[in-house]
Amino acid sequence: MANDRPNSMLKRRKLVVTAVVAACFGFALGATEWAQADAPTAPALSISTNTAPQQALVALPDFTPIIDRYGPAVVNISSTTNKVIHQQANPFPPNSPFYQFFHHFMAPGQNGSGPQQHEKIQSLGSGFIISPDGYIVTAGHVVRGANHVVVTLTNHHAYPAKLIGLSVRYDTALLKINAKDLPTVPLGNSDDMKVGQWLLAVGAPFGFYNTVTQGVVSAMNRPLPDDEYIPFIQSDVPINPGNSGGPLFNMKGQVVGINDQIYTNSGGYMGLSFSIPINTVMRVVQDFKDHKAIQFGYLGVEVQDVTPPMAQALHLKEPVGALVASVMPGSPAAKAGIKPGDVIVTYDNKPVYNVGQLPPMVGNTLPGTQAKVGILHRGAAETKDVLVTALPKNMAGPSGSQEPAQPAQVGKVSRMGIHVQSLTPNIEKQLNVHHGVVVVGVSEGAAAEAGIMPGMIIQQMDQQDVNSPTELEHIVASLPANQPIPLLVRQGKASIYVVVTLPKK
Repeated sequence: MANDRPNSMLKRRKLVVTAVVAACFGFALGATEWAQADAPTAPALSISTNTAPQQALVALPDFTPIIDRYGPAVVNISSTTNKVIHQQANPFPPNSPFYQFFHHFMAPGQNGSGPQQHEKIQSLGSGFIISPDGYIVTAGHVVRGANHVVVTLTNHHAYPAKLIGLSVRYDTALLKINAKDLPTVPLGNSDDMKVGQWLLAVGAPFGFYNTVTQGVVSAMNRPLPDDEYIPFIQSDVPINPGNSGGPLFNMKGQVVGINDQIYTNSGGYMGLSFSIPINTVMRVVQDFKDHKAIQFGYLGVEVQDVTPPMAQALHLKEPVGALVASVMPGSPAAKAGIKPGDVIVTYDNKPVYNVGQLPPMVGNTLPGTQAKVGILHRGAAETKDVLVTALPKNMAGPSGSQEPAQPAQVGKVSRMGIHVQSLTPNIEKQLNVHHGVVVVGVSEGAAAEAGIMPGMIIQQMDQQDVNSPTELEHIVASLPANQPIPLLVRQGKASIYVVVTLPKK
């Protein structure tokens, strides 16, 4: 920034000099014309002009009808949050010679700790009106934790807003302002969207109100790690801080999504934008308006990706689907007969290509729905009828009390390079596991290469349940060498399949 100011001043001076020179040159030219007034003049140059209107050579989309008709229904949202900050305490003890020196720069604290201070943080976002009586939809993170929310319309009228409901899992919020006869936006069907379709975003990036940007659909049903229940719309529509909560229009002028987040390394737009589908949004909004608790579908499985080595180990034709790593006891999946090692390839007659697609499919299923789940069980295709239930409020595993150590069977599996012991009742209760062996030592070998570490629990080997060290030794002895073998292990309260390749006997 320090170099911009001199350069701009230099440009201004050049403009002034150029203007003066042009004025002087014009005066000299006028004097010359006056001196040669009696000289013969050259014939005038004839320039042909065509005043008839011409059509554009290339047809591009014109977004002005959408903005003219539905732009007034897009609002700006300002929220204020009170944040408590703790002032840094004096790092030196009172008897230190540096204590008084440092004390001059700090506010006085009590017992060596800094006092609390309250700081108001203001943030800007966007939203859109869905009903003439003042219901407004926005992204949940725009107003989450806010003490005061103000909605400003395009006519500059500002209204205090009341938060009707907010879902963290769906990052959706519903606001209400006290107004009537407001302009509204029509809602589309996000399930009908196709990759390549034109899109239009309206919002307030960096506080620049009523900004319009355009792009196309880049991908549909895009999963993101921190929002497993949202099948995002990915686009290349430029979105920046302040666009959050604003509408994403299709070419019919219908809202098909809420602009929610971007993928960036710099804090600004880098070509990857993600929006929440309007079908997902309105399911939550309707529950807000009806004052109902939001429920999520629950299958009761932990799943992971099917990598090419894992597909080979499971004897699958291609690496697709969601590999079931564990099944919760008594869950809908357990009651339907789904087991660890099964690969879910369809859900409710929709294909499941990767693990990220399954959670939003299940989460958006209404509890009480009978869903057909297509699986591959040891390579054979099966269909399970699963009665989807509501996601339990407390998903944490049971916490057991400490018990005296129980005697455990210990064994060595030389072909894997590990020492294992049988489960104790304490481990079974704490981790809610009912079979497997605990890895107590790892040396160089097949297990170490697969990432096995002490403390892990081996539950399956080649899709066969393991109940004791002796049983694991027998299973390993019967397996071929130099071929990928699926191994189910549990670390803490999470289970995962890994691939292990055994050496020759």
